[in-house]
Amino acid sequence: MDIKAADVKALREATGAGMMECKNALVECNGDAEAAAKLLKEKGLAAVEKRSGRATSEGKIFIKASGSKVVICELTCETDFVANNADFVKIGDDIAQTALDKGYTAPCEELSNMLLDLATKIRENMSLRRLEVIDVPAGAIFAKYIHSDGKTGVVTVIQAEPATDNEAVKAFAYDCCLHIAAFAPQYLTQADVDPAYIAEQKAIFEAQVADLDKPQNVKDGIVNGKIKKHLASICFVDQPFVKDDKVTVAAKMDSVAKECGSKLTLAKVVSYQLGA
Repeated sequence: MDIKAADVKALREATGAGMMECKNALVECNGDAEAAAKLLKEKGLAAVEKRSGRATSEGKIFIKASGSKVVICELTCETDFVANNADFVKIGDDIAQTALDKGYTAPCEELSNMLLDLATKIRENMSLRRLEVIDVPAGAIFAKYIHSDGKTGVVTVIQAEPATDNEAVKAFAYDCCLHIAAFAPQYLTQADVDPAYIAEQKAIFEAQVADLDKPQNVKDGIVNGKIKKHLASICFVDQPFVKDDKVTVAAKMDSVAKECGSKLTLAKVVSYQLGA
């Protein structure tokens, strides 16, 4: 049958499928645009299913906040080209906002289906890899940051007692996000480090000094110094602060606390690195 160009164009705009795909679908469905759209979607779903085993090493991190709730999620896809596609970015924002609005605390069918609609159009494997909700306690200040490439996202919550709206605390919370994005500390404090990991590092350092021509107490001192330095390099509060490397993060927090007249504690840190 004769298919009008305007009908093909309308179907293409509605489905995102190619011109020839749209024309062939209309021919197969005898010009019925609704049936053709359904057919194209079914074909798209089949294409996505065939690609479901392909690696999704690209994507972006999305963060949305409202009141005392913050949602952070990671969407993955196959190519960097799609990750930077405006439709992919929009659907990521929409998924994070929907999770925030409806109280979803993990990936679910509704959120995954939102992404599936785009996957059927683009014919690329995509997934909502993870999603988390951060509850900000009363009196706490939070900050969020997404790096320019969209592959790193951080949320930091600072508890203040008494509560404060001090701008220095807000700036510090945001700078903590920048710090974590830049240096990716493995732990927040030394108390969070697995004792087995410390024992493993100690054994490595002991092997390094075993052949030194020094008394055992000196070797022990060297090993303890190495452990202390190593822990300071991987624990957030002990690292040199991103905006002033002459002080640690903990020392900077103490300084800000004195400035605002409140006791500050690190209540929560959530850091998403694409694929990590």
